Amino acid sequence: MNIKPLADRVLILPTPAEEVTAAGIIIPDSAKEKPLRGTVIATGNGTKDEEMVIKKDDEVLYGKYAGTEIELEGTKYLIMRQSDVLAVIEK
Repeated sequence: MNIKPLADRVLILPTPAEEVTAAGIIIPDSAKEKPLRGTVIATGNGTKDEEMVIKKDDEVLYGKYAGTEIELEGTKYLIMRQSDVLAVIEK
């Protein structure tokens, strides 16, 4: 399935949360820290007032509660405005 964000929105695949175990105790998904970084899967074209500076395959940091979680074909993504992205990680 192809999805194309509109205007200044970006589609992000969050980096999976690390599963921390201590003394054989498995931490449930609900107790894991929400990841704050991910990979950009698709971007919109921007708006007439705001140019799209984020590109596909960029590694980005975003706020803890940024974006809207959506699920496509069993994979969870975040869709958010470009302004909700805090930084691009340069490799």
